[in-house]
Amino acid sequence: MRATTIHGTRDIRVSEVPDPTIEEPTDAIVKVVAGCVCGSDLWPYRGENPITEGATIGHECVGVVEEVGSAVTSVRPGDFVIVPFCHCDNTCPHCLAGAQSACANLGMTVSGQAEYARVTQADGSLVRTDARPDPALLPSLLTLSDVMPTGWHAAMSAGVRPGSTVVVVGDGAVGLCGVLAAATMGAERVIAMSRHEPRQALARAFGATDIVAERGKEGGAAVKELTAGVGADAVLECVGTDAAVRTAFGVARPGSTVGFVGVPHGVELPVRTMFAKNVGLAGGMAPVRRYLPELLDLVLSGAIDPGRVFDLTVPLSEVAEGYRAMDERRAVKVMVTP
Repeated sequence: MRATTIHGTRDIRVSEVPDPTIEEPTDAIVKVVAGCVCGSDLWPYRGENPITEGATIGHECVGVVEEVGSAVTSVRPGDFVIVPFCHCDNTCPHCLAGAQSACANLGMTVSGQAEYARVTQADGSLVRTDARPDPALLPSLLTLSDVMPTGWHAAMSAGVRPGSTVVVVGDGAVGLCGVLAAATMGAERVIAMSRHEPRQALARAFGATDIVAERGKEGGAAVKELTAGVGADAVLECVGTDAAVRTAFGVARPGSTVGFVGVPHGVELPVRTMFAKNVGLAGGMAPVRRYLPELLDLVLSGAIDPGRVFDLTVPLSEVAEGYRAMDERRAVKVMVTP
């Protein structure tokens, strides 16, 4: 099959690789209808993470079941499915506690930007739609494989409540989905920290009531001014850098919680600030399967339209341009069609 492969810093190619096959009875093979480039894919692309030359890349996709293992009963060939980036059996003690991203039989999608992907725990992971969805819904359904549940997880972890004031640090697709999550959960005020006008406009469309373009201490001061010196009831950290984490704790009011979902890179927690202000930290890798049923209902009912984060679509043959566009911040999120 054709698949996106990474060969070095900013070296993305489309290569012929072996088709995935059923390796375990719990596996399924999905023919990818749409995949996408994730902000976390940019870490290895920029040389910030170690890579294996020639490895496939891409962990977000939706598609049609092509083949299932002998133990799979919940889906069958021909079903249209959403593929959580983290595969789970949904029955182990961790899954039953709502931590599907720490499943005892955890697997990951490794060829979401390709023609086919293997799902290692099909029964526990895949969520099918009742019929082949309207093409207009495809972008929003694709967000359910990662970014929308990840933004939702940030809001859940931070304890967003109706009537609360929320600050979202990060204006990538996850941060924007975090804005949408907070607004959907009933936050009265959602302050999006963004200095890019197209992203600011989308944040407002998703429910942001205020925009703070400043960074660092100036950004913290702007949030304090907006909140009459109090700070935020909940903060969503959707970047993963040390500066973003420090900003998140700086704008959090005493007794609040920072929900973090940005993959950490070089982060040192401000423990003294956390201690002095009694600010908690919760979150991590999103348990996508936990949130999928509710989010799917919200998408299918038209209550949310997270697919608006996709502002560029490229064919698989041009996936390298998709990476360049996101790297250069010319695109918020790029859809890839095989």
